[in-house]
Amino acid sequence: MNHIKKIPMRMCIVTRERFPKKELLRIVKTEEGIVPDLTGKVNGHGCYIKKDLGVLEKLEKNKILNSVFECEIDPSVYDNIRSAIENG
Repeated sequence: MNHIKKIPMRMCIVTRERFPKKELLRIVKTEEGIVPDLTGKVNGHGCYIKKDLGVLEKLEKNKILNSVFECEIDPSVYDNIRSAIENG
């Protein structure tokens, strides 16, 4: 029998589109703060965004992370996410 491996799909919190997990960047709220999760294994409450600077712009402008994580988001968080997208 031919088993096709199921691709894990996740929803981008900005565009509300579903993508294969590998195409998205996970952002996690840890005890140390809010960080981009490059390994996909960081413990904590996480969400996903499309690896796209336009999406990041909307994320910041509409303060979507503030509502997801129910806290005020430091501007440095967006810088970290930006460099993760650019280098990722």
